[in-house]
Amino acid sequence: MLLALDTSTLMLSAALVDRQGGELRVVEQIAAGPPRKQSEMLPSVLSELLARHSLKLQSLEAIAVGLGPGSFTGLRIGVATAKALAYAANIKIAGVSSLAAIALDGPEEHALLPAAIARQGELYVGTYRREHNGVRLLERERAVKPSELAELLRREPDAVALGPAIGPYRAELQSLGAPAERLLIQPEFPSAVAIARLAVVPEAYDVQALFALEPHYVRPSEAERNPAFPPLPGPIPTARIRED
Repeated sequence: MLLALDTSTLMLSAALVDRQGGELRVVEQIAAGPPRKQSEMLPSVLSELLARHSLKLQSLEAIAVGLGPGSFTGLRIGVATAKALAYAANIKIAGVSSLAAIALDGPEEHALLPAAIARQGELYVGTYRREHNGVRLLERERAVKPSELAELLRREPDAVALGPAIGPYRAELQSLGAPAERLLIQPEFPSAVAIARLAVVPEAYDVQALFALEPHYVRPSEAERNPAFPPLPGPIPTARIRED
């Protein structure tokens, strides 16, 4: 049994999935959001989820967590919680790009531009295509202006933009020339089930890899921009993603 979660947006997504025999079966999935804060919700949501299925943390195969990009605060809470639980129970952990999880819920016949809200009027965007049971990374995840996303859509006639940033930015993107039919509001947040589907669980518990796992901010966090706290190296998110 695998516990998956994503806190890269204001919505908390969590799921229990059974991965026996190479197949994935969703046992239960939960989505909860404002006005409650993720820091308040997360411990009780996860403990109640396990309790409803008579599961103890130590009985899990692993924990899979969305690494972002997205809300700095949400990511810190989610990744820190996942690491603490994995360490306490001596169980494996896997990190997954939250944008890749959004792309996995997109249409198969298009180039996919999953988009999440960033600060300072920008969007976090990646370029993906669905492939078999995963997604293939076509262009790196980065922070872009709405005008740049609109230009990407104009330049790539088979591309669609999707995800939590599209609703808030839909009118602006249309005013910049993005075709309305290629602006998909769904999914409104990265699904923990998609996180579980993309996660590649390590063969063995590795405490050093657990400590090294960090959120994928794309651009520096406030702490990293503060010269008193130099940035720490972080690994590439572990997921079922191929890069050209």
